[in-house]
Amino acid sequence: MKLLSIAIPCYNSAAYMEHCIESLLPGGEDVEIIIVDDGSTKDNTAQIADEYAEKYPTIVKAVHQENGGHGQAVNTGLKHATGIYFKVVDSDDWVDLESYKKVLATLRELTGGDTTLDMLICNYVYEKEGQAHKKVMRYESVLPVKKMFTWNEAGKFRKGQYILMHSVIYRTKLLRDCGLELPKHTFYVDNLFVYVPLPYVKNMYYLNVDFYRYFIGRDDQSVNEKVMISRIDQQIRVNKLMVESTNLWKIKNKNLQRYMMNYLEIITAISTIMLIRSGTKENLQKKKDLWSYLKDYDIRLFHKLRNGIIGRTLNLPGRSGRKISVAAYKISQKIVGFN
Repeated sequence: MKLLSIAIPCYNSAAYMEHCIESLLPGGEDVEIIIVDDGSTKDNTAQIADEYAEKYPTIVKAVHQENGGHGQAVNTGLKHATGIYFKVVDSDDWVDLESYKKVLATLRELTGGDTTLDMLICNYVYEKEGQAHKKVMRYESVLPVKKMFTWNEAGKFRKGQYILMHSVIYRTKLLRDCGLELPKHTFYVDNLFVYVPLPYVKNMYYLNVDFYRYFIGRDDQSVNEKVMISRIDQQIRVNKLMVESTNLWKIKNKNLQRYMMNYLEIITAISTIMLIRSGTKENLQKKKDLWSYLKDYDIRLFHKLRNGIIGRTLNLPGRSGRKISVAAYKISQKIVGFN
């Protein structure tokens, strides 16, 4: 059995996927790299995947499927995974070599102990094109270092400090046991990937290394603002699936409940602000519809989100209210750096 399975969803990724794969190969026989070709037709993604599988038959698997989107590619990677732990690395991203070695050594050390590790958390770096200073998302201010811990020992995350898909390595069996199934043909499912399993996570370990390198800056990238607005229906779909996946009021651990509530708040804020930023009557109506949906689905959750700092800012009435909302968004954009 492999220690770590790494899924790489690829869709017409020939221009950059080799950099990603090469950064993962030093894991050697401890890892399996599952390259999921998601119905690529515009370049030789499929050929590159097959070449790596042929060259490294004990490390690399090439899986080809009809186009189903990023979520379906992750589902396929998880289906084929034989490793104890599971990680997703997007095809335009990569990992840091020295951090990678420490990650594998840590997983090796923690596997087989008396306590089962459910989630390993590491830092990630925004490799934003054109910026010399790279923002790093760290967690040492909120999570214990160099020890196994539970939600009881986690501190209070600040706004903008979230555990994203880039940060996490989950236990493979936990992902299967929680019934994780990401929707097809939908962007922004990485939020579901992290969010849905959280109530099942008991034991965590934070390794304070800058492991994952998150490239950001391509015009066609899913987090580009114009692209996000064009795909706003998919963002809203993910937002609603997050709401429906977990009854937050039934979560007994207050630290976990607060964290998941804050996560849901920021995702709802992103949905709302993108609808405002588009400026169309249709999307302003969708903003109203989203908040009406929340009110109808869970009136208590609606008030919790609405009365939070972000919710209050994003729901100020009229044109001047929308201007304040956009100003708040621009500030958070600089803090978080996602666009």
